Amino acid sequence: MSYTMIQTMRWYGDNDAVSLSDIRQSGATGIVTALHHIPVGAIWTSEAISKRKETIEAGGLTWEVVESLPVHEDIKKRSGNYQEWIENYKVSLKNLAANGIRVVTYNFMPVLDWVRTNLDFPTETGALCLRFGWKEFIAFDVFILKRPGAEDDYNESDLRKAKEFFDNLSISEIDHLKTSCLMGLPGSDGLFTTGQVLDLLDEYGDISAEQLQQNLFSFLNEIAPIAEEAGVLLAIHPDDPPYPILGLPRIMSTAAHIEALIQNVPSKNAGLCFCTGSYSARRDNDLLDMIKRFGDRVYFLHLRSTDRDEEGNFFEANHLEGNGNIVSIIQYVSQLQKDQQRRIPMRPDHGHQMLDDLQKKTYPGYSAIGRLKGLAEIRGVEAAIQQLQL
Repeated sequence: MSYTMIQTMRWYGDNDAVSLSDIRQSGATGIVTALHHIPVGAIWTSEAISKRKETIEAGGLTWEVVESLPVHEDIKKRSGNYQEWIENYKVSLKNLAANGIRVVTYNFMPVLDWVRTNLDFPTETGALCLRFGWKEFIAFDVFILKRPGAEDDYNESDLRKAKEFFDNLSISEIDHLKTSCLMGLPGSDGLFTTGQVLDLLDEYGDISAEQLQQNLFSFLNEIAPIAEEAGVLLAIHPDDPPYPILGLPRIMSTAAHIEALIQNVPSKNAGLCFCTGSYSARRDNDLLDMIKRFGDRVYFLHLRSTDRDEEGNFFEANHLEGNGNIVSIIQYVSQLQKDQQRRIPMRPDHGHQMLDDLQKKTYPGYSAIGRLKGLAEIRGVEAAIQQLQL
């Protein structure tokens, strides 16, 4: 048996501009998706799961990974109806297992799943990519969102740069920045409003990183027995970007965060979605060392790369460039799979918008051609490594 990565692509359902046929033509054999139409916290019924699975299989593909089964904000805060949402989560896990789906991705980021300050940043080739810039984000936080106390989170130099940047923006550029930073959850069509974000931030109050971390451990230790019984592997996605934002703590950004999770949640079913893009946005993350240390708990791979500068700004690089160290990661994973006799699902993440896709409206980072390019490069690297290992 060849222990190669299971090659997948993310699909947002029937409304996705990228069809199942497109994905099948890319060379991927599996789909990563979620039931985005079901409200966060509600039960994913077996019937709804089965219907989505049938659609995918009719397209000649398999449903390999759920991304994501979202965690209700009450669970993260451990307040309100959090116990009800946890019980619903357990039922959803059982229903997914009953339909043969064994890997479930989720995250524990407060309020916003991910943040970028530009969703169509032009690269030197003319393709478009996602970018995060600190002065832009500070300008959004302080002068557009007007979060109370935001100025206290930044130094005078950064505030001065952000103010100068903001003062030179046109009305349309301000709107563009606002839209980029308030992008809704992946798979949704709408945006958050500034009022909604401020209300959500206020609900978190004085929750510290330590408290949020304990809330994650408590949640996982409650659902882990269900995951073990059902044979479901839980894969937590890292913070994106991997820094505190909007005054909120981040607890899945570094090797120390992973180590803390493993120490406090002993269940082997609680593992990682190892995202080379998210982790590579931090200079102090050594990705190869991290996957060597925690490879046993890696149940899903996001392979993408970022190109960061000295100030911590970054944009989505081509898959084999930037700081993601993708070739070395694939080389290690190839040997890991062989040694452990298992296959890890993988998907190329956040492709550039390029060629004909420049004329199409797709989810940011999820146009077809850029991801196809990334998948082809990843498949080529893996094939070469596998051949050399023979």
